[in-house]
Amino acid sequence: MTDEVDQAAVPHFAHRPLAGVRVVEFCSTAAGPFCAMLLGDMGADVVKVEPPDGDGLRQWPPITEGFSENFASVNRNKRSVALDLKDPAGVALARKLVLDADVLVENNRPGVMDRLGLGYAQLEAQHPKLVYCSISAFGQSGPRAKEGGFDLTIQAASGVMSVTGEEGGAPVKCGVPVADFASGLYGAYAIAAALAAVRSGAGGVHIDVPMFGCTLAIAALQTSEFFGTGRNPRRLGSAHPRNAPYRAFEAADGYFAIAAGNQQLWLRVLEVVGLPRLADDARFKSTLLRATNQEALKPILEEVFRTRPVAHWLSVFAEAGVPHSGINSYEQALDDPQVHAMQWVQELVLPNGVRTRTFGSPLRFDGQGSPVHRGPPHLGEHTEEIAAQYAPEGRA
Repeated sequence: MTDEVDQAAVPHFAHRPLAGVRVVEFCSTAAGPFCAMLLGDMGADVVKVEPPDGDGLRQWPPITEGFSENFASVNRNKRSVALDLKDPAGVALARKLVLDADVLVENNRPGVMDRLGLGYAQLEAQHPKLVYCSISAFGQSGPRAKEGGFDLTIQAASGVMSVTGEEGGAPVKCGVPVADFASGLYGAYAIAAALAAVRSGAGGVHIDVPMFGCTLAIAALQTSEFFGTGRNPRRLGSAHPRNAPYRAFEAADGYFAIAAGNQQLWLRVLEVVGLPRLADDARFKSTLLRATNQEALKPILEEVFRTRPVAHWLSVFAEAGVPHSGINSYEQALDDPQVHAMQWVQELVLPNGVRTRTFGSPLRFDGQGSPVHRGPPHLGEHTEEIAAQYAPEGRA
C-alpha cells in the first residue's frame, strides 16, 4: 500500500477539500466505485464494503501477480471491509458504519438495500443528516426501476449506439464506458452539493442516480437536435452534424483530425491547403452550408491531405492555430507532454507490493493537484481494524 501523503507539507484545501467526510460504499464494478473514488480523491475517508468473495471487478484483467489493475483504477483512496450481509452480524457492523458516516453510496438494484435493512427509509430516523446515493440502471421508481443494466445495455437504450460508428454500419458502442462513468460523475457531483447543504443546516437526502437518465443527459446536443427538428440524429463516424471541416481525414501515412468550428478557422484551413477559391464556393460559404455539404468537401480536402504525412499536417495546422490532433493510441495519449507537465500519471503500489501506474485526478485547486494518498486495498484488508472500532469495550 502507498504511504499516506504528509498533509502538513501541502496546502490543506488543495488536496483534501472533503477531509473529514466519511463515506461507506456498497458498490461493484464501475459506476459506484468510480463515484466513491472521486470522493476519496478529494480527501474523504472511503470504506468499501465488499462481500466475502469481493467486488467482481477484482477478477478483471489485466491481473498483475494476482491483483487486478482494472480494480485498482477505480478503487484507490479506499479501505476495504469484507462482510457477509446475509449474516446478521455482518449487517449489524455495516449499519454501525453507516450511522457513523456522512455518505452512503450503493449501486445495487432498487430494493436490495431495503431487504438488507440498510435502505434509506430504515436509516433516516437514526441518521437524519445522511447523504444516501443510489446508482442504478433506470432509477428508484418508474416502470423500469427493477431492471438491471450494464454500460452496454444503457448505451443501447439511451441512443448512444445509434449515433456511434460509421453511417450505414452496424451498431457500435462508445469504446469508453460513458454510461458508467458519467453516472459516477453525476453521483459525486450530487453528493458534494448535498454535503454543502447539510453543512448549511439542511437535512440528509436520498439521491437517485439513474444511469439511463444520466446518459441521456450528457447527450444534450443530440436530444436538442431531435427536439428542434423531429429527426433522429444519425451516425456520422468522426464527422459533426453542425460543423465542417470537423472530423478525421486521411493523410499519406495515416489519419489526423482537425476542428475548424468557425468561419475564421475555415479560412485558415484554406490557406494551409492552398485552396482559397473554396471561400467563394456556394456550398461552403457558411458553417451550416459546410456541414450540410461535408461529404462533398471531404474528398476535396483529402486529395491534398494525402500528398503529405500526418506529421506535416499537424505542424502546419499548429502554426495556423487550427485545433488538430493525431489519432492517438492510449500509449501516445499518456505520453503527451501535457500529461507529464500536469503529473496526471502517478505511481500506484498494489497490495502485493507491485509498483504500477494510474491516471490520477485531473483537477487542480490553486495550482495544486491531488496525489494518491492510499493505494487500492486487499479484499477485507481493513476488516479487523474497523470492526475493532465498533466492538464492545474490552472485546475484539
